[in-house]
Amino acid sequence: MKKNSFKCAAFVATLSVLTFEVSSQTAITPEVLQQLQQTVQPQDKVVRNALAGTSISVLATDASTLSATDDHFTYRVPNKGITDQASSGRCWLFTSMNVLRSKAINKHNLKGLELSCTYLFFYDQLEKSNLFLQGIIDTRQKADDDRMVDWLFQNPLSDGGTFCGGADLVQKYGVVPYDVMPDNYQANNTRDINMLLKWKLREMGLELRAMANPTERGKKAAPVSQLEKRKVEMLGTIYHILTLAYGVPPTSFTFTERSANDEVVSNETYTPQSFYAKYWDDDALYDNYIMVMNDPLREYYKTYQIDYDRHTYDGHDWVYLNLPADEIKPMAVASLRDSTAMYFSCDVAKYLNRKNGTLDLNNFDYESLLGTDFKMDKRQRVYTHASGSSHAMTMVAVDIDTVQSPLNTVSPEMDPAKLRIKKWMVENSWGASSGHKGHLIMTDEWFDNYMFRLVIRKEYVAKKYIDMLDQKPTLLPAWDPMFLGEE
Repeated sequence: MKKNSFKCAAFVATLSVLTFEVSSQTAITPEVLQQLQQTVQPQDKVVRNALAGTSISVLATDASTLSATDDHFTYRVPNKGITDQASSGRCWLFTSMNVLRSKAINKHNLKGLELSCTYLFFYDQLEKSNLFLQGIIDTRQKADDDRMVDWLFQNPLSDGGTFCGGADLVQKYGVVPYDVMPDNYQANNTRDINMLLKWKLREMGLELRAMANPTERGKKAAPVSQLEKRKVEMLGTIYHILTLAYGVPPTSFTFTERSANDEVVSNETYTPQSFYAKYWDDDALYDNYIMVMNDPLREYYKTYQIDYDRHTYDGHDWVYLNLPADEIKPMAVASLRDSTAMYFSCDVAKYLNRKNGTLDLNNFDYESLLGTDFKMDKRQRVYTHASGSSHAMTMVAVDIDTVQSPLNTVSPEMDPAKLRIKKWMVENSWGASSGHKGHLIMTDEWFDNYMFRLVIRKEYVAKKYIDMLDQKPTLLPAWDPMFLGEE
């Protein structure tokens, strides 16, 4: 006890010496602290009292933005039924399925259609497990502290993702209606099973690296064929866990098609792949869609590829064309005018009024409440990690100022400077009671500041942008913070 006390006293004495020697220009000295204390004003008491018992978002809400929400839109994609991802990071999958079902409902005049996200999520988690384990095998000769090895163990799998990953899953495994494999508790609450799968995968990754780099004297490194055989055995464990959590994926099912007026059109048996082929006509998602992005940190009019940013080992890395926000808008309008929904991602938490479902830079007056300005532009926010794409939703509507932008002039080829947008609307996956009847409505100014990506069918994209896709993409590292999956 006395020995420990002596050490503690010596440590405090050392601290005192160090504090005495630190310059007032580099530390908070008593003199600096006294200067800081002078910022406190008597009138601050009112704000302190309010903040003590009320959330900042409530106190900062600008009452002038609380008028009835205007839900008139020039072009609006018909949609039937709001989905709910619950407490999971599957927004990317719900959005991808909402884009598909919207197309099928409109094309085939269906009464309604909800697709199972659990079915594809099962295979998503299996494929990501294989992606991680194969990545460990591929990097077996790299050092333990190699950046890629470290990234793999840091990110063995997640429930987040992107449209590109969803497209690969759909092309490989097809789709099934919701009733065939509905959400259960684990699908709606993925945190615990996600944690356990990551634990197990990291354990498996260590075993594979040990097989490839034995420390026992005289023991030879396992060949790749042996590593991959062991990997398949490991995937058997993962597959079994997934069936316990989410159920066994169906290989066939019966679906009754009903028309918009509720008449039975057909009653047939399908596989997941044949169901997709019938209602989406073998729509090759990678051939027909492009991803455009507004990333102010990187050069515009260039294509970029994110290394290892895919959901399946045999799938596609995420590739996108980087464009100014204004040049993305005519494409989006052309798609909505043709009743074609789009995959859309953004930084949803910024200036979101959850009560009325609006995304508006004027929703909250933080400046008046806290007595300071927040001046960073989009590029500065991305650079400092203050903003980035966090959530995917389905773009379904746009409202155009038809006085300044007559509808007969709107086209993918139009001059973006001549397009005047009032507002946009997205279909969300937080349930029908959230936001504005399950939707979020954003101002065009908010779109400029917090939109990051849109996935658009090529027929709505000007030729000059299609031609840009021919250039060789610049490869970006897997750990680039701008390219984490939406949740």
